[in-house]
Amino acid sequence: MTKEHHIPKKVTALLVYGRLPLVFAGMLCAIGVMWTRNPLVYTFGVLFLFISMSFDLVDGWFAARFAPHSTLAHLAERIMDKIVYSIIFPLIAVGMMWRLVFINIEHTRMDLLHAIFILLLCVTVLIRDNFAHFMRSFDRRREPELRDMARLRTIVAAPVGALLYAHAFYIPEGPASPVYAWISWLGNLPPRQLLFIEIIFLIINFGSIAGYCRKYGTSCLDELCFGDEILRRRILSVFPNALTVMNAMMGLLAVFFAYQGRIREAYLLIIGAAFFDKLDGALARKLGLTEPLPEEVSGKKSHISIGGVMDDISDAVSFCIVPAWIFYILLSASSDPVILMLPIMPVAILYTLFGLVRLIYFTLDKTPVPGFFKGLPTPAAALFVTAPLIMFAQSVHDVSSARFWGLFCFGLMIIGAFLMNFYPIRYLHLGRYMSRTPWFGRMSAVILIVFVFTPYLGYAAFIYMFLYLMSPLITWRIDPEVAAKETNVASLNK
Repeated sequence: MTKEHHIPKKVTALLVYGRLPLVFAGMLCAIGVMWTRNPLVYTFGVLFLFISMSFDLVDGWFAARFAPHSTLAHLAERIMDKIVYSIIFPLIAVGMMWRLVFINIEHTRMDLLHAIFILLLCVTVLIRDNFAHFMRSFDRRREPELRDMARLRTIVAAPVGALLYAHAFYIPEGPASPVYAWISWLGNLPPRQLLFIEIIFLIINFGSIAGYCRKYGTSCLDELCFGDEILRRRILSVFPNALTVMNAMMGLLAVFFAYQGRIREAYLLIIGAAFFDKLDGALARKLGLTEPLPEEVSGKKSHISIGGVMDDISDAVSFCIVPAWIFYILLSASSDPVILMLPIMPVAILYTLFGLVRLIYFTLDKTPVPGFFKGLPTPAAALFVTAPLIMFAQSVHDVSSARFWGLFCFGLMIIGAFLMNFYPIRYLHLGRYMSRTPWFGRMSAVILIVFVFTPYLGYAAFIYMFLYLMSPLITWRIDPEVAAKETNVASLNK
């Protein structure tokens, strides 16, 4: 080894192995904070975590460029990541509960939900690390690891861990110093801002898990299934089924937010349910799970799949029951006697039943049109009838405006129920159209992001869905073979 490598090697060793004592010191400081509630101990703990975060962001760069044994350095970095995250994230989960009990005694339900969400986030981080180690064990060829998503997760994990540590163990009324003033600002961040950061971090972790499945999934299934095609497809079916469950969970969360009067958030969750409904079908088709299974040993073929039943149940929850439930919650809580005289519950039940009839017809239809729906699809109907409820909730203090939107929502629920079952009209599969024309999907996402931060989200969503309602006037000319494609049409013609 030449002399020019001597100092960088020591620097690399310090950056890679120095994180462990720093995080361990941070853990001791956290225990001291919970025991003594000393703001000075809290300040030192946060500083230890932020120094460790800085080491974590640059250790890989030093190891790759200056160390003579970069492979060994990379292995040590991975081991340090596992040890450090195994210490800090369970510590954060404990700290959040401690803060609720001893610091933020008069906490709200939102604070409790935030603490529970952080617990789930910490569990997800540890599951991702162990899952990545499990999937890498099937890499017989020892290919280079997925660096993009792995480094992105690592780059985000260290700052998020330090930020949540500062929030969880925050001690008010500390010393009058610039350092503590900056740290206390981090500790007092509102849960809404933290949730935005945490949700992005959660998505990155799930993206990392998906990346490992994509890279090592084939080798893993070859090792586990021993050529059993039925077993292989049953294992693969777990992934679209998980997306289907997320569809139903989004719908149930929408009802919870509606009970809290947060209709905008409830509407966004219904959009999330529609997004997962698109993903589970697309993933099932991509994995070849929609094709008939090979014959079982008995020679019988199953005509009803568990995935199909789960998809129907999730759609019934998210797009039939949930919109009707939200409609009933809002209108029945109105103080306007004109709205209270309306048959709110019978209309909600009518919408739910007609939605269920629509799903049953879609399942039993023997002559489907590829790429099209007969009648308004239930996700589109749910988004269509729920959008005006945002305007109704916003105009609750204006009697005339609230009455107008209440009557408008009442009539729209009836119209939406009948449109779902008006089968002569064919509606284009919007999810597949977005896949074929990426610019349209990006434009829709930009419109949603722009209006979600304004009071006009309900108006924009209603106009968007109204245009889809009128789309059969144009889309009837599209060839069903083209409408059924999920990739760019131009690339298919080359």
